[in-house]
Amino acid sequence: MDLSKQQIQHIAKLARIELTDEELKKYHSQLSDILTYIDQLKEVNVDDVEPTTQTTGLENVLREDIAINWNKEEIENVLISAPEKEERFIKVKRIK
Repeated sequence: MDLSKQQIQHIAKLARIELTDEELKKYHSQLSDILTYIDQLKEVNVDDVEPTTQTTGLENVLREDIAINWNKEEIENVLISAPEKEERFIKVKRIK
């Protein structure tokens, strides 16, 4: 599929980018090649191919969330390096 210069300029305008004449030629060639490839893919017969959404069979592989208790010495070592702390907690800026 061959795009016109005006179509490339329109796409650039939608993307809010300015193109030089050199870039316009470059993207004309590249986008036309991509669309030609897509047209070829449209012609492939996939009637006997079952749709695939994923191939691994895995879903939401997560680890169990287990709290680890620290001893008093470990807590104190961490608090020493904290820039701000309040009692036995590290003080951080509020997230907006």
